[in-house]
Amino acid sequence: MVKSELIQQIAAKQSHLPIKDIEASVNYIVDCMSDSLGDGHRIEIRGFGSFSLHYRPSRKAHNPKTGARVLTAAKYTPHFKPGKDLRDRVNESRHTHPIKADHDDEE
Repeated sequence: MVKSELIQQIAAKQSHLPIKDIEASVNYIVDCMSDSLGDGHRIEIRGFGSFSLHYRPSRKAHNPKTGARVLTAAKYTPHFKPGKDLRDRVNESRHTHPIKADHDDEE
């Protein structure tokens, strides 16, 4: 699902709300979450999951084209940890929607 599909699903269930208001609300929520993570805060949505930052230290890497050694910068990356309710719901859906094997796994 992409953001526009989420907006359409909300609009279908909340027909009394203008789609522009729904779109503005979804964008505002995403902006607030992004700003919060950007400020180093953790986000927890009970029953859904939590967002936090994971520190990635600098590391030695190489440019595969030239073979030159480079040192990557340390950085923080967003991390999502699903909540128990979400994990249970996804696992229960596996009965009706089995996991499909990738083409690479069939070899």
